[in-house]
Amino acid sequence: MNPLRRYEIIMEVLLAQKEVTVVELSERLEVTGKTIREDLAKLEEKGLLVRVHGGAVLAQSDQFGILSAKEPIVKYENEKTEIAELALRYIQPRDIIALDGGSTTLEIARKLDNQPLTVVTNDLFIISELVYKDQIRLVVPGGYRLRNMLAGPEAAQYIRRLNIQKTFLSATGVHLQHGFTIYTNDLVDFKRALIDASATVYGVADHYKFGQCALRTFATLSEVSMILTDSALPAATSEQFRQAGVPVETL
Repeated sequence: MNPLRRYEIIMEVLLAQKEVTVVELSERLEVTGKTIREDLAKLEEKGLLVRVHGGAVLAQSDQFGILSAKEPIVKYENEKTEIAELALRYIQPRDIIALDGGSTTLEIARKLDNQPLTVVTNDLFIISELVYKDQIRLVVPGGYRLRNMLAGPEAAQYIRRLNIQKTFLSATGVHLQHGFTIYTNDLVDFKRALIDASATVYGVADHYKFGQCALRTFATLSEVSMILTDSALPAATSEQFRQAGVPVETL
């Protein structure tokens, strides 16, 4: 098994149970404890986990746009609220929009008025939030459940048949060279389908994610029309992205 796939499996385990031991990973991946410790060290360098005695714990519960199966994460709540309020400026009645899975897009869903609108999403928390807003037409793809998300080839194929006007896309990291990244490969195809089916794509990411990079790039900077973020993003960072051809908008 190549190292990249091992990294993905390690992070998938951590996303599911928040902590893991070297012994557990060694048995599951059928490699030595030394190899696992080296893998954990590399992932810690990326800020994705924290090594502890005998294993590792997840660094940030909401870092992949995949929330806890039990309840949504409210880390950086003020920043997410600010981004959601900004996103609402780009949503008009009767729009056909897509909300990618994640805590920031969940905040957008919470702030949406009950108005004539079509919302496409694969996030179970967003679905739960919007199901009682009876003027909003909710479109949910098929697929299998991955924590709070619906994923798989069926979901991506369904999305590619749609005509979406505006997509609000989440990411683990936003990087000048590596673009929009996520750790687990399970959601890459779905995100690509959203991009392919949308007339306009907005990246939504709090300022902590700028300059960060996970293992999988799912979109280049040029594939996003604009990045919506919070006002704490340093002006110098914002200017770097603008010079790279991607407008960065804050309240």
